[in-house]
Parts: sequence; structure tokens; C-alpha cells
Amino acid sequence: MSARGRCAKVLPSELNKVCPERGDDPATHPRKMSDFEVVPNLQQSSSSVSKSRRKAHFPAGSNEKENLISWIPENIRKKECTYFVESSQTSDSGRIVCECGYLREQHLDDAAKPPIFLGKEWDPSRHIQEMPTDAFGDIRFTGLGQKTGKYVRVSSDTPPRVIYHLMTQHWGLDAPNLLISVTGGAKNFVMKPRLKNIFRQGLVKVAQTTGAWIITGGSHAGVMKQVGEAVRDFILSCSHKEGEIVTIGIATWGTVYNRESLVCPMGGFPAEYVLDEENQGSLSCLDSNHSHFILVDDGTHGRYGVEIPLRTRLEKFISEQTKVKGGVAIKIPIVCVVLEGGPGTLDTIYNAITNGTPCVIVEGSGRVADVIAQVANLPVAKITIALIQRKLSVLFQDTYELFTESKLVEWTKKIQDIVRSRQLLTIFREGKYGQQDVDVAILQALFKASRNQDHFGRENWDHQLKLAVAWNRVDIARSEIFTDDHDWKPSDLHPVMAAALISNKPEFVKLFLEQGVRLKDFVTWDTLVYLYDNLAPSCLFHSKLQKVLLEEREHTAGSKMPRLQMHHVSQVLRELLGCSTQPLYPKPKHTERPRLSIPVPHIKLNVQGSSLRSLYKRSAGRVTFTMDPVRDLLIWAVVQNRRELAEIIWAQSQDCMAAALACSKILKELAKEEEDTDTTDDMLALAEEYEHKAIGVFTDCYRKDEQRAQKLLTRVSEAWGKTTCLQLALEAKNMNFVSHGGVQAFLTKVWWGKLSVDNGLWRVITCMLFFPLLYTNLITFREKRLQPMGCLARLRAFFTAPIVIFLMNILSYFTFLLLFAYVLMVDFQPTPSWREYLIYFWLFSLVCEETRQLLYDPDGLGIVKMASLYIKDFWNKLDICAILVFIAGLTCRLIPSTLYPGRIVLSLAFIIFCLRLMHIFTVSKTLGPKIIIVKRMMKDVFFFLFLLAVWVVSFGVAKQAILIHNEERVEWLFRGVVYHSYLTIFGQIPSYIDGVNFNIDQCSPNGTDPYKPKCPETNADNKKPIFPEWLTVILLCLYLLFTNILLLNLLIAMFNYTFQQVQEHTDQIWKFQRHDLIEEYHGRPPAPPPLILLNHLQLLLRRCLLRQPATHHQLKEKLEKNEEAALLSWEMYLKENYLQHQQCQEKQNTEQMIRDIAQRVDVLAELLDLDRVKRTGVVEQRLGSLEDQVHQSAQALRWMMQALRGNGFSSGEDVPPVAQPPAEPVASPGEQCHKLGRGKPRVVQVDFPLYDPPAYSADHKDMAVQDPFSLSLESLLKINYNTMDGLIDRQSFHGLYAVQDGLPLNPMGRTGLRGRGRLHCFGPNHALHPVVTRWRRNLDGSIIRKSLKKMLEVLVAQYPLSDVWALPGGSLEPGETLPLKLKWILRREFWPQFQNLLKQGTEVHRGYLDDPRNTDNAWVETVAISVHFDTQNDVEMKRLNSFLQGCDPELSIRWQVLDKRIPLHTNHKELLHKVSTLLGAYY
Repeated sequence: MSARGRCAKVLPSELNKVCPERGDDPATHPRKMSDFEVVPNLQQSSSSVSKSRRKAHFPAGSNEKENLISWIPENIRKKECTYFVESSQTSDSGRIVCECGYLREQHLDDAAKPPIFLGKEWDPSRHIQEMPTDAFGDIRFTGLGQKTGKYVRVSSDTPPRVIYHLMTQHWGLDAPNLLISVTGGAKNFVMKPRLKNIFRQGLVKVAQTTGAWIITGGSHAGVMKQVGEAVRDFILSCSHKEGEIVTIGIATWGTVYNRESLVCPMGGFPAEYVLDEENQGSLSCLDSNHSHFILVDDGTHGRYGVEIPLRTRLEKFISEQTKVKGGVAIKIPIVCVVLEGGPGTLDTIYNAITNGTPCVIVEGSGRVADVIAQVANLPVAKITIALIQRKLSVLFQDTYELFTESKLVEWTKKIQDIVRSRQLLTIFREGKYGQQDVDVAILQALFKASRNQDHFGRENWDHQLKLAVAWNRVDIARSEIFTDDHDWKPSDLHPVMAAALISNKPEFVKLFLEQGVRLKDFVTWDTLVYLYDNLAPSCLFHSKLQKVLLEEREHTAGSKMPRLQMHHVSQVLRELLGCSTQPLYPKPKHTERPRLSIPVPHIKLNVQGSSLRSLYKRSAGRVTFTMDPVRDLLIWAVVQNRRELAEIIWAQSQDCMAAALACSKILKELAKEEEDTDTTDDMLALAEEYEHKAIGVFTDCYRKDEQRAQKLLTRVSEAWGKTTCLQLALEAKNMNFVSHGGVQAFLTKVWWGKLSVDNGLWRVITCMLFFPLLYTNLITFREKRLQPMGCLARLRAFFTAPIVIFLMNILSYFTFLLLFAYVLMVDFQPTPSWREYLIYFWLFSLVCEETRQLLYDPDGLGIVKMASLYIKDFWNKLDICAILVFIAGLTCRLIPSTLYPGRIVLSLAFIIFCLRLMHIFTVSKTLGPKIIIVKRMMKDVFFFLFLLAVWVVSFGVAKQAILIHNEERVEWLFRGVVYHSYLTIFGQIPSYIDGVNFNIDQCSPNGTDPYKPKCPETNADNKKPIFPEWLTVILLCLYLLFTNILLLNLLIAMFNYTFQQVQEHTDQIWKFQRHDLIEEYHGRPPAPPPLILLNHLQLLLRRCLLRQPATHHQLKEKLEKNEEAALLSWEMYLKENYLQHQQCQEKQNTEQMIRDIAQRVDVLAELLDLDRVKRTGVVEQRLGSLEDQVHQSAQALRWMMQALRGNGFSSGEDVPPVAQPPAEPVASPGEQCHKLGRGKPRVVQVDFPLYDPPAYSADHKDMAVQDPFSLSLESLLKINYNTMDGLIDRQSFHGLYAVQDGLPLNPMGRTGLRGRGRLHCFGPNHALHPVVTRWRRNLDGSIIRKSLKKMLEVLVAQYPLSDVWALPGGSLEPGETLPLKLKWILRREFWPQFQNLLKQGTEVHRGYLDDPRNTDNAWVETVAISVHFDTQNDVEMKRLNSFLQGCDPELSIRWQVLDKRIPLHTNHKELLHKVSTLLGAYY
């Protein structure tokens, strides 16, 4: 690094962009020690953040940003070297540095001035001081999207509580449920692809499901890079809400490359950071996939490991904190996950085990992790120095020479101490039974450790269950907690049940119910109060409760908010369910009821000063249970729109139909007031779902027993406010339920009363007109007691049937209208006739009936509520209007001077009475839906008139002003502006508007004639109009265009849309509205007006004189307790059948079946893969043991030969050589198959009769063109060798090759494998390998040299499922000019340009390629072309780089330094050697 960014005299351009105000800030120049003052570690300044959570990103100029800018410098420090002491070492550029590692100019001015300190030994405790930090804010990685993280530079002595306060209060992080500390190799290492995927998926899963923090070293290398890529892949595959994983990188400030871009005393918002791995040297870059960075500063440069003590203290501090969420209070657990690693990792594991932190070792990741994993199951006595030495020699091949004897002893002791604490050590082995995922291993490690901590008996199990609930891992709870090792009592699960409900964890609620929790015992009055106290503040029901409490406080004139009680909940619920329901929770008689509680041990649930633990402390006899606990929990879940939770609880309900309909009603009412559209849609969808549940249960009940099903409709449900299922469905406007065939059959039965529904309508009318026919067989009844002909009850049953009452009222109403019309048109005398008096009497009976309907209050709602319900009905409004108009007309009619106006008003009343006929026709299946359509169209007309009025008034005013001057008569102004303009729409165009048909006799020149309009302005000579005719004609044409064509067609379109919309649901709407008419006539007195007055008189005598209670004719039925219990049990049984049927339907669903099959295939593939891994591991172990035995045998033979030679039995020359143990480990069977035929084949010119290699030809199902994989002569004779075989080029660059028995022979000799192996074609398989190179350059553009030769960089790629890098090329498909792998790398639009580059390149190789896939009958021949970019600003190179950035994200592409150690295929290295020789570059 050329400069220390925090105090450079000249700021880099990037820093100026981040912090532009620093140019004139004194902090940017060399500073004096007097400029800084000591401030406390943590100050609560006026700008400190409140307890509310902050957002992840602060907008510019916000209060949160200002708080952060002021709080961090006051409470967080950095470290500076204040005295320059020359070091014996130099920088990378050969310059003199201080003992701290920084250059002289990177120190403060005062640091280099006093000469008295130059010769002294550098002491960090005296020469490094703390001062306010100057690097914090948001960090954005340049070129890697818009993702922004948080960062801060802190002193290594910063108290952990300050950092934790920063993260939770200022950075807005929620306290974690789990802390995962990932440690291991700091350098890049190779993991098996499968193990890498398992680790990434498991780590992210445990972090995402438990709400954990992941803490790593934060650099872009080694295990930190693995964690970052795991988080990146998860974020890319998930939605924004799911993809939030807190990944905290704690790194050393002095080892961060490009850290100068992070320095900004006023905070970087954001600071642009460049990730540059190529030039980082011995430093390291930050990983772009971490969300937060804590950069630990000890005042030195280039020294790793500075952050370890602070990280340890911070992790310990966090693990000592207690988090309360969802009512569960737990200490934040911590676990250490180890991958690979060296000596530092071993120290970390040792310290973690010593501090009681559980560790998960990932076996197979390499080095230290594998050493511990391989000896973890051994007794401590067998873990010897020799064993550790042997393991280190295998796993630490490169650095094994650095291990001294003392180091081996130290490692052995530490590993022994680690293995002793087996309860804290968990080994994750790929393929181990019951541990297929890393997340399971991590959580099992925590449970394993918690069982050995200071928890005994039930407390220990409670602690583990609290952890599982906090993490929301029901799978772990099933497998690790609810086992045969512990017998759980249902009462022990009550507190965690409450916690699972509050935190919305339905899977745990389901689990607890399976474990025996009875809702009847769990739900008490105080539990409900506690649950409603914990409603989410964002919940609409919560705001409605607060409103009720505020109203009560205002009503009582108190200053303190009243405490929430269940009658407050009941008040809100009654608003949602409708006033037809009684309060679900009655108000207690006393103002403050004593608190009751439930025994909840060892769990803290703090809410508003009370805890759930205190809810159950009293004796069981004093606990108040609710009427229906399932109902109470269901309502609590539904008002919060918790779908899964409500579904689980509804499945437990007994009165399930009423519960489903009530939930539908509640959700629909809440959706009307909800402001968030997404939540509204969810509520409406859930309401529809509950309606379908009610329909499904009722359908099963109706199919089983019609009578009992209809009883369910009218049964009074005490649990739901003494209402019925039918009433709830009507209140919720559940048209699908009401239009169900069973409900309609019930309504039809009610409509016909005691008559049989098979009676024809004409029979009823005939018997109504000639009632003696009732005693014939013309009419049939449903009840047997009415069958006898002489029964007087037949007459009563007939005339009290609603259909008969309806027909008699129709007959009465038509008679009334006919008589009314006759009086108006024929018999309207100054003195009323008897017919007119009859009309008045008739109207009085109608008024009495409307009054009865207004006062009819079977539910005890009160006169005010009944009046409001009465007014809401449209037909009641029409009745009131008609009666009032009639009374007004009658008043005028009785006054002689207003006789004629009275007749006019009565005529208007007649019109309104006629409109009332439409209500009578709603019972008709044909006319009823049409009336509904007419009502909807009337609304359309009302809104259409607003549009029409704009054009009518605008045209009318303009026409009147142009034609007529100063018309002062109001009535003629209205005619000219509105009336004439309106008639113009229908074709009555004024004759004088164009001046052609103007006739002065038809108008009044001065406007004095009251019967003529005023004439337009005319000239004085010939009395001709002088207005501009062309203008009025244009206005008229435009007016007619917009009104007649545009607006009228718009109205027609609106009518058509309304008709189409209503017509689709016309049957449902008619069936729904049919109920109102049936209910009205079911409770109506049987006599028609005016005879209905007799019934009214009878009611009045009963109530006033006899004091008899009113008989309410409602569609309700109060059942006996035994009958109701049997009915509900039957309903619950059929509900279970319905749920089972639904599950079967879901399983039989095609999409579900496909998902199930796909899941089973995945599981099967996983099991097969695991079985392969197990078998491979067993074989590897056997081969390893065989290798040890061979080694021991060789040593024994060597000892025997030396002994024989010492005794003079033979000379040394005759001793045969003894086989030495192989230098390389034995390959696995999979690797052996892959290596079969590897190596350059030898050209063998002699016959070898014993040569009989195996034959293998792969079947490439993804390839369109491939040779047959059977070696039958018939199939092979179809192939034409040494020529073009269709599109396949079978010509070799080496000339003609031999063909024997239909198979071509490899021109380079035998390989040990027959067939075509993994290749596609027999004979030569042509390939193309472009070698794209450029010079390696410094930041200043100069070419880097090594051994006096220029260094090259080559473009290489790493393909999916491959651990090695390769040149961007490969096999050529038949007829193609570019390899498929090369096309994968480049964008399609760059293919032609790349072909031009190949034409301009230099061919460095053409011919046979030593490839591990070569066989005796198939081989690879390639053309390697060198494409070199000589200049740094080459246009083609820049274009190539731009097209590489858009390649497939599964690929990895980079510019690699070219030398012998490049991690490439061996055959590709030979091509690179030729290219470097061609260009004279270093290799």
C-alpha cells in the first residue's frame, strides 16, 4: 500500500467522492496530539438513538444518519502510532517503515519530530494511542451491484457492549437467536463439490430459520469466502424478505487492502470499496457478500490475528445476553463451526472448548478439521504423538517440515484436551445417518452441549424446548426433544404453547397438540387477555382495541389508559360480526377482576409489566376457563390474519360450520378497513377459503342426513353470540353458501310452510280463492296430522304458509293500486267518496305494518339499532317515501284551496307505490335477477348524469349567451340552458339556431311575452339575426358528437358491462336475496291489508293487556343440550371426513402428484448418493489399511534382508529391490475409473497377445450426435473413417490411421481402454482451444517482469462441478466453428467478433492432445490458437471483458498469472508453454 488512508495529505479521488467535505477539513491534514481529547467509551449524548429499531440504510440528511455521525466518534476509537521508531524491516517497495509497519509520512507530524524517541525500543503500550475513529458508515462494493453494508473501524480495546449497542441500536439489527462463529482456513482451499453444497445449504438454512448471526473473519478468502458465497447464493434464490441473513465480518484494519477508500471522518454514506484480489499482495480484501464489517485496529499494519481477542470477547458478551421474543426468554447460544484450518484454527477450537462453546467440525474440509475428525472417536489414550504425526504428514504435506518435536507435543496435548470434551464436540461426516445436513449437526451440537450444562431434570428439557421454539425448528424438536427419554406432561407445554401462538409458529402449535395439550385446559380467561395484550402493533384489530380503550378513558374522564379486558375485545368483535350476535365476552360486574394464572415454570414472558409465569400461580379451583377455548383461539388467530395457525385451530373446533362462517364475516369486515392492499387481498382470500370450508362440511352433512343438516342451519349457537349459521352467512354475504342446494331446499320448505312443496302454484291460488277446496285432495300437506279432511288445522296451516300470505298480499296490493288509480282518474271529488276513505283506511293499515316491522326486535337490539337496520333496506326507504308523499298529498287534498296540488302529489305517490311492485317480483326466478340488474344500472345512470351535466350546461350556457341578450326570466333561462339542450340530444334541435328557419313571430323581441322565448339579437332593418351562424352550428355539431355518440355509447357500454357482470352470478344473487323476502313473509301476520289491522289489534291486546311475551317467528331453533351435543358430535365427525377427503384430493391433484414424485426422486437420489459416498469411504479405508499393511510388510522384509546380509548369506548386489510405499495416496474407485488410460500412450510396435483391456463407451443422452456405445460389428461398419462422415470430420491431423475389426486404432499407441470412453466419436474428436493472453501490469500500467522476462496473464474458466481451471475451449460439435463451452462463456453477439480474433491469432499447436479421456479407439485432436493483446487499451480486449461480465453466473472466469504452478490441466499447461515460448514470456 502506498499510503495510509486515514491521514494522507492528498486524498485519493475516490475518497473525495465519498467524503467531499474533507478537502478543507483539518482532519484530513497531519494532526497534532493536542487536536484530540479523551472521551468516555460510551456516552449517551443528545443524539443517541431511541430504543426503536433503525432501518438498514439511512436516507441522506435523516435524523438517524445525524445520530450515527455524532454517536460513533464520541464512543468508538481507533488507534494511531504516535512515535516513529525505525524498523529493521522494509516495506514491499524497499522503503523505511516504523515498527508499527507504516511509513514515516503516514504518521502524525508530532510522531517523527522528537529525536529523543528515535533510538528507543518501540513499545505499543506507550507509542500507540486511541483517538476518535474516522472510518464508519455504509460500504458499497464497486461493480458488484447496489447492495450496501455497514462498517466501522474500532480500537482493539473497545468494550464489547459498545459494539453490541452499535449493532442493535444504530445498525438496526435484531438480537440473534443463535450466534454461529465460523472459523478455519484463511487461504483458499479446495472442498469436494458435494460437501461444499451441503455446507453452504446447511449453514444458510440454520441462519435463516433460527434468525442467527454468522460471524467470520470477513476477508475474501478461505472459509470466509465460502460463507459469503453461501449467503450470496441464498439471497439470489429467495425473495427480499427471506433473503436477509446477518453476516458479520470481524477483520484486522491493518490487513485490509484498499482501506483508504473507507476513511471519512464524517462517515461514508456510502463508501465505495474496490475488491482487487490481483494486486492485494500480502493484504486481503473484504468479502462483498458480508452485510456488516467490524474492522479492528491496533495501530499496526500488515499483522494478522489482531481481531481474535476482540472477536472472542464480543462473542462471549453476546452469548451472555438474554433475548425475549414471542414470550420466550433465552440466553443467546453460540456454536463454533470449523472448516479446514491451520495452527490458529486449532487454538480457536481449543479456546472454544475450554470456554464451554460447542464446536462442529466438518470432516473432509482438510487439515486441522480432518485431523480432529479422524481421532475424535478414539480413546484419549490412543491419541499418541505418533498417530498425530502420521495424520499431519498426510494432511499437512506442504508445511509438514515446519512441525518441530515440541510443536507435535503441543498439538497432541491440545487435541487430547479437545477430544476429552466429547459433549462439546460434534463431527459432521458426509453420509452419516441422521446427519445429512449441516444445520441439523449445528443444532444437535447445541442440544448435546446443553444437556451437559448446569441444567437438571425437567429444567434441562425446558431449556432445549425454548431453544427449539426460538429457532422455529420443529424438526429438531421432534427428533431431539420429544423422545422416549423424557415424559412430557401437557401442563409443562402450556408456556411454550403460548409462546408459539404469539410468535406465529403453527408447526409448533400442531406439535404441542399432538403431544397432548388440551385447549380446554390451556385457554383461560387470563390467557386470552395475555394473548390479546401481545397483538402485533401493526394489526388492525390492535388499533381498534386501542380506540375502544381511548373511548372508555374519555368516558370515565380518567388520565390512565384502562387495562385491556375481554369485554373490550367483545365490543370490537360485535362490530365485526354484526349486531345480530350477542356479546361473546360479557362485561364483568366488578370493574377489576382478580388476576388468575397458570403454572408456567422457568420461562420469562414479560408484557406490560406482567409475565405469563405469573398467570397460573393460584390453585386450579380459582382458574376461570372460557366457554369455548377453540373459538377463542380461532378468533385470536383470524383477527391477525394468521392462515396456518387458524387452520390448525379450526380443525379442532366442534361447531365448525358456525366458526368458519364467523371467520369469513370477521375477515371481510377487517378487509374493508385495512389500508394495505396486499393484506386486504390476503384477508379476502382467507374469508373465501373459510366459506368453502363451511360449504364442504355442510355438503357432507346434507348428503348424509338432510333433516339434521338443516337443523345445523337454524340451531342457535351459544358460543357464537346466540346466532345461527344461516344468519352468519347472510351477515357475511356468503352468496356461495346461501345459494347451496341444501340451504335453498330449506328456504323453499320454509316458503311453503306446512304445505308440501310438490303442490303447484295454480292449486294454491285456486284454494286461496275457493278455500272449501282445501278439504279435497287438491292440496297436500307435509305433516301427517294435517292429512284428515275434516281437520280445522288444515285451514290454519294453509293460510299461515308464507307463500299463501305472499299471494294474498299481492292480491291486496293490486286491489289497492287499482282502487287508487280509479280514485285519481275518475272519483276525485272535492268531498272524499267512500272509495277514497277506503284508500285512506288501507294506507293506515300499511303504516301500522311498517311500524310493526320497525318495532320488531327479537334480538333485543334496541329501538335505535332497529331503526338504523330498518332504514338500510332499500324497499323500506321506498315505503317510507311513498307514505310520506301520500300524507303530504292527503294534507293538501283536504284543504279546499290546495285540492289540485294535492291531486298532483297523490299522483306522484301512486308512481312510488307502483315502483314498490318490483320487490314483489324478486321471488320470481325469471324477473328477480332482472330487477337486480336494473338496480345496478340505476347506479350507472347516476354517475353518468354527472358527465352528461357537464356537456349539457356548458353547451346550454354558450348557446344562450350567443343567441339571446340579457334574458332575465329565470324559467326561460332554465329552458334555454338545460331543457332545450337536453332535448337536443334526442333530435329536437331549435329552429332558430342556424338562422335559416328563423321566425320572429315565434319569439318575443323584448321578452315580455311569458309564453314565448326572447328573440335572438337582430338588426334594425330587416329583423334578421346577427349572431354568427357558423359558430353555433359548429358548437351544435360538437355537442351532438360528444353526447349522442360518445356519452350515450359510453352509457350503453356501462350497461352492458353491468349486465354481463351480474348475469354471471345472477343465480347466486337471486338465491341470496330470496331469503329476505321469505324471512319477511315468514314472520308477517297472515291477514293482508287492510284486514291485517285485526292481527295488529291481537298483538296489541296480548302485549299490553294480557302481558304475554311476543312470539317471534324467526328461523332459529333452540335445541336441548343432549340433542345439541349429539348434533355437534355428528357435525365434527363429518368435518373430519371432509378434511380427510380434502387431503386425498390434494394428493390426487396432478400438480401435487408431480411435486410428490419429484420429492421422492430427490430423496432416492440423495440416498443413492449417500450410499455411494459410504461405499467409497469404506473402500478408501480398506485401501488405506492395505497400504499400511504393505508398508509394514516391506519394512519387515527389509529388516529380514538386512539381517541375512549381516550374517553373510548373500551379497548386496543380488538383493532384489524392495517395493517402497507409494508416494501418492491410493485413488478411490471413482478416481481409478477416471484415471484409466491417463498418461501419454506409448507407441508399441510389437505384438502383445496378453493385452486385453476393458471396453467402455459412455451414453451421452444430452448429445444429439454420438457414435454407438456397443462394439457390435454391424453398427461399427456404418462409420466411414479417414474422411468426412456427414457432418462429423473423422480425418486426423496425423494422416491416415489404421482400422481393425471396425474400430480405428490410436496412432499414438495403446492406452489400456477400448471403446470410445467418455468421448463422443470413434477416431479423432476435434477440439479448439483459444489461448487468450495479455501482459501482467502494475497499477501504473508498467509490465511486471520476473527473471528479466515479461509475465503473462491468461484467460481461464472453471465450469460447474469441476474443481480445476481450464482454457476457454473444448470439443467442436459437428458443423460448428466454436466449441460449446466457449459459447457458454461469451454472449451470442460477440461470437462473430471472436471468430475474427481467432483468424488474426497464431496457431501454436495442431494435432494429438494428451487427454485423460483418450482410448485405443478414440482420441482428442485440437487446434490451439494464441490470441494476445499487447496493449493495455486494446479495444477488442475491453470489448471481450465487457462480454465476459454477462456470462452464466454458474461459471467462474478470471485472468490467471501464467507460470508453472498454474492450477490447470496438464495438457493445457503444454499449450501455455508453447504460447509463452512464442511470446518470449516467463513460464
